[in-house]
Amino acid sequence: MNTRTKILDRASLVRRLGDARKAGKTVVLANGCFDVLHAGHVRYLQAARNEGDLLVVAVNSDSSVRKLKASGRPILAQSDRAELVAALKTVDFVVVFDEEDVRPLLRELHPDVHAKGTDYTPESVPERDESERLGIRIAIVGDEKKHSTRDLIEHIRHSQNPRNARNARNARNG
Repeated sequence: MNTRTKILDRASLVRRLGDARKAGKTVVLANGCFDVLHAGHVRYLQAARNEGDLLVVAVNSDSSVRKLKASGRPILAQSDRAELVAALKTVDFVVVFDEEDVRPLLRELHPDVHAKGTDYTPESVPERDESERLGIRIAIVGDEKKHSTRDLIEHIRHSQNPRNARNARNARNG
């Protein structure tokens, strides 16, 4: 499947999921900014996919990332982030959303499972109330939160400073 054909608008996604449900498929929804894709993201999405037959990934729009994250974010545009996520074999569909959380998507898509990363507990999932109201199971998936885009960006910035790079080389060779 062409990566870009996995990226759908909400109306098209609702239709595709309706067809999948008629075929008896279980739908999992995962979400995030996915700004600078890293191993933690991949592991989260692989674990989310194991919770059902189809994995839908909701990617925060540029405007919602700006509201949620530090200045200078996102690093990558929403179209690039969506395409990178869609390129992953474990991902069936990608949708970009503008809202601060996925409550509206939970109502529209009504997945069977709402997958969140291990930086959450079942009690701390922001959309827990909506998931419970709709009868959507919450699954906390992925590996320990040892990876973060924020830390990766800081590491890159740190290594770009010539003095820091020289000190790091000296420490390695030392």
